[in-house]
Amino acid sequence: MADELVHLDRRDDGVAVVRLDNGKVNSLSRALLERLAVVAAELTADPPGAVVVTGGERIFAAGAEISEFGGPDEARVVGGAFLAALNGVAAIPRATIAAVSGYALGGGCELALACDFRVASERARFGQPEILLGIIPGGGGTQRLARLVGPARAKDLILSGRQVGAEEALAMGLADRVVPAEEMLEAALAWAAELARGAVAAQGLAKRAVDEGLEGTLDAGLRLEQDLFAEVFTTEDAAIGVASFLENGPGKATFVGR
Repeated sequence: MADELVHLDRRDDGVAVVRLDNGKVNSLSRALLERLAVVAAELTADPPGAVVVTGGERIFAAGAEISEFGGPDEARVVGGAFLAALNGVAAIPRATIAAVSGYALGGGCELALACDFRVASERARFGQPEILLGIIPGGGGTQRLARLVGPARAKDLILSGRQVGAEEALAMGLADRVVPAEEMLEAALAWAAELARGAVAAQGLAKRAVDEGLEGTLDAGLRLEQDLFAEVFTTEDAAIGVASFLENGPGKATFVGR
């Protein structure tokens, strides 16, 4: 059953599609999160060109499975499952795009936040409504949301539990692109395919520099960047890109992804 909760499809254009499939509301049960962690580990060990994460047409993901809640001990188990799965998604060394149609609430919003980018349909709605249950986000919402939109906006959403539509999400930086509902998935796939045609090894190192750099001081981030800047010159794509620039000018290289 667990294998049916998260589907992985590797396309010929280098894009891997991860689709949640847990009933009408796509609740993020422990079983789904365990499967998602396995899929994320597979995409980390054998990276595609780019990744699109999506759910249902009406509900991207509605959040945690409330029936699994209990006391503090159960909360640590559920929180641990979220941490493992969403950290796994965030660690995939390629660009990841959440394709959000409909509701992305609670853990669903946190899953979208764990991706690098978010393409939203015009009817998408984002929110961290945990406060309405008398609890707080436990899947990274207090941390990833604040880093993305700033602490004041994050507190507004988290402390009120209110939902925001696609246009407000775009204005605050929670969504990156808003498109008509019928074009949402294709827009995300086209963006991912464009990224997959690029220097994906360098993209992975650049992503690591940004993400890990934000975890420490500016000085530590700059030193990390220097290390990864040197490392990228060990890739075939760096040799291809530099040679192509010298011969043909910028933007003409055909990369091999290594």
